[in-house]
Amino acid sequence: MEPKWLDWAKQLQSIAQAGLTYSKDVYDLERFELIRNISVEILSHQTDMDMTVIKDLIANETGYATPKVDIRAVVFRNNKILMVKENTDGDWALPGGWADIGLTPSEVAVKEVKEESGFDVKAIKLLGVLDKKCHPHPPSLYHVYKIFIQCEIIGGQPMKGKETSAVDFFAENELPALSIARNTKTQIEMAFKNLNNPEEPVYFD
Repeated sequence: MEPKWLDWAKQLQSIAQAGLTYSKDVYDLERFELIRNISVEILSHQTDMDMTVIKDLIANETGYATPKVDIRAVVFRNNKILMVKENTDGDWALPGGWADIGLTPSEVAVKEVKEESGFDVKAIKLLGVLDKKCHPHPPSLYHVYKIFIQCEIIGGQPMKGKETSAVDFFAENELPALSIARNTKTQIEMAFKNLNNPEEPVYFD
C-alpha cells in the first residue's frame, strides 16, 4: 500500500547501509554514500522534509538494515477494548511502542500498558505479526513489523501516562478516532474477531 517512490527510497537506503557496513574498497564506499544521498533526496523531494532531518532519522544508522518492531497490547474488559489517547495527534491507539533492547515482546507489551494506561497485565496470546506496509497506515520512513499481543488485566487503575491524555474501553461498534499511524480499524477488528473466536490462527503479514 506504500507509494512506489517510498519503497524504492527505503530499498536504496538499505542497500547503501549494508554497503557502507561491509565494503572495504574506498571507491565502493563512495558509491554507497552516493546511493544513500540519492535515497535522502528522493524522500526530501516527495515529502518536503529537510534533507538534514531525514538523514538524522534514517541515514545515520549503521550495520545491516533490519525492520523496526512495534509492539501493541490488546486488552479486553467486558467485551470492550482498552485504548489510550495519544498526546502527539489526539487520537486513540492500543497501548504500545517500539520494542526495547533486553525485553521480550511480552515484557514490552506489559510495560507499555502500565506506562500508558495504569493497568497491570499479563501477556496471554500472540494475535498477529504484521508488516506495516501491507496495511492502510500513513507512509513511514521506516520498515516496521507490528506485533499484537493479547493481555489480561490483573490489577492497577486507569491512569494517563507521559505520552497519553486519557484511558478508556470501547465496543467494536463505538470506536473513537484512531491514531492510524499506530493501529488501523481492520487491526482492531482482527482483535475483536479473535476475542469472539479464540481458535483463530495467528495473523501474519
